Amino acid sequence: MTILSIAINNPLIDGRQSERALLVRRGVQVLLSEMRQAVLPELSLSSGRRADLVSLSEKGELWIIEIKSSIEDFRVDRKWPDYRAHCDRLFFATHGEVPLDIFPEDCGLLLSDGYGAHIVRDAPEHRLAPATRKSMMLNFSRTAAQRLMMAEWAASRQSVES
Repeated sequence: MTILSIAINNPLIDGRQSERALLVRRGVQVLLSEMRQAVLPELSLSSGRRADLVSLSEKGELWIIEIKSSIEDFRVDRKWPDYRAHCDRLFFATHGEVPLDIFPEDCGLLLSDGYGAHIVRDAPEHRLAPATRKSMMLNFSRTAAQRLMMAEWAASRQSVES
């Protein structure tokens, strides 16, 4: 299921994320953009899971960033270890009101204030197998192209309605 809809005013908002999670996401997206990474939110993976953010570096390295907006959000989530099979580096991202010591040491950690973010702890590298990398790259690029088309359609629809 796509997270985009041409039936609403903003096709990039699907309504599943809390305001706090969207704020964390925005700050992380600013950081990753400054790092010259391409970023896609809510990317469906071949495992059936959906990653909060997936970024692609200029060198082709894939990062998955799992956003946690509260202690409870982290405690109830048992799916995040599955993301390791789909990325070169796995990070958690949160905000200043969540204690950082709850996050596993073997994952990277990003701290966001909604306007930017910084890397508290770098993620260890675990390189993807070539076939998995190819699959992820195709998924990333096809999803990005589909979302761009949907955003263009929504923008043209809005201009016709104005």
